[in-house]
Amino acid sequence: MSFCQKCGAQLTEGSKFCTNCGALVTAQPQPVAPPPHPHLTPPYLAEVFVVTTPTVPGYRISRVLGIVTGMSARTRGVGGKFVAGIQSMVGGEVSAFTYEIEKAKSEALQRVKEQARQMGANAVIGLDMESSDLQGIIIISASGTAVIIEPEPST
Repeated sequence: MSFCQKCGAQLTEGSKFCTNCGALVTAQPQPVAPPPHPHLTPPYLAEVFVVTTPTVPGYRISRVLGIVTGMSARTRGVGGKFVAGIQSMVGGEVSAFTYEIEKAKSEALQRVKEQARQMGANAVIGLDMESSDLQGIIIISASGTAVIIEPEPST
């Protein structure tokens, strides 16, 4: 699918002129793929790469896009609270709550990645995750900086 460079109208396949504004349709240059890299897939990473550090070893930050955040609030149902109550009497890990915390963490991280992807980023640096409890509701928030990274040139 192509669009007129002058007015933005959708063009039909093989048209030489825009039916909306009459502009001459010119062949658009094909994007050039980045050089292959053993650990990367164009446009450098197949998925948004997330790190807690301010840099990614072996890569340089070519553009900072902004702050991204993700949050998840979860609670256990009546059955889960009952199981957790029994587990807390016996002692040890309360797996009912551990499961909810892990799920909330995963959801918050996925939301950070999705927001970064929508901004055009291929990485998030400086990820910070925080948790809190609000009257039995587990809240996990994640934030970081969306960036575009490129492999450092080989020497």
